Amino acid sequence: MNTAQRVLAAGLSLALLPSATLADESTRVALVPGGPHPYFAAWEQAGADAAKDFGLGSADYRVPQKWELGLQNQMLESLVTQGYNAFLVFPGDPVGTVAIANELAETGAPVMALAGCLKDPSEAVFCMGTDTGNSAYLGTKELLKQLGDGAKIVHFTGFLVDPNTQLRIDAVAKAAAEGGAEVIQVIADIDAPEPAEEKINAYLAAHVDEVDGIVTTAWVPAVVASNALRKIGDKRIVMVGIDHDEVVIQAIKDGFVHGTMLQNPYGQGYIGSFVADRLRSGCTVKADAPFKSNALTDKFIDSGTVFAGANDVDNYVGSMQSITKVLFDEFESTYLDC
Repeated sequence: MNTAQRVLAAGLSLALLPSATLADESTRVALVPGGPHPYFAAWEQAGADAAKDFGLGSADYRVPQKWELGLQNQMLESLVTQGYNAFLVFPGDPVGTVAIANELAETGAPVMALAGCLKDPSEAVFCMGTDTGNSAYLGTKELLKQLGDGAKIVHFTGFLVDPNTQLRIDAVAKAAAEGGAEVIQVIADIDAPEPAEEKINAYLAAHVDEVDGIVTTAWVPAVVASNALRKIGDKRIVMVGIDHDEVVIQAIKDGFVHGTMLQNPYGQGYIGSFVADRLRSGCTVKADAPFKSNALTDKFIDSGTVFAGANDVDNYVGSMQSITKVLFDEFESTYLDC
């Protein structure tokens, strides 16, 4: 039983562990989303590749059974007792996850927020994810290039507990206003199959003739809306989706969807695992690291986004790999002192 296990077995806080406890152990990274979701599946391969490429003890993908903050916290505490000493976490809640992140960090374990940020102040080294506001803004701009002034668009988006959702709602509204379009409906909290199927299909059944364009800014709504447009069979409505589900990719190839905004979850997990090991090996974050700011944190790194239309989707994997390579090649010299 290591020190972390003894402290937890005694019912004490993780914060009581001295930072030196973990110094002589190989890096074992845990990649932990807030719950099950296809977006995070790329983290599993990213961790496996990073462990192989950088000689890590392990970099393992671990998923709570449901999207409940308490379940994620319990999993993180359990992973400490199993010997994990670096944590890449999608916050189950931008505020509610801060306490457990701080406890993990106080053990000497590097903690990074991936794909969604913790609200400052926190002990997270940084937040790395899609600039979700910018991605939603650019996706809406791509949509509006295909539509005239006065276009009426609907926005299907994700969980309201996700810190990215409000950023996306605001960005779509901004782009629409700049482009002379009107957002006639926002439907949120549908980034799961059952609510997405129910609400998107019901809305389109009642209002399809009123809609000129659709923008989706979460994975499951993009899939469900793509299928809905295929069933309708009318390619009049223009849609820009998000992510790289095969349903969306095929809908783009078949002309039912105009394009999709690719994100880079693989790069988040791969680079995050690399950085965790470098920090445990003595590197530090540069005092003048060129972080960006968003609504939650002043320590944000954009993991990249790119629009893929009909001419690009056959090589969407290559597009994501290119984003990752550019970010990785410059990461250590830009953000770390080693």
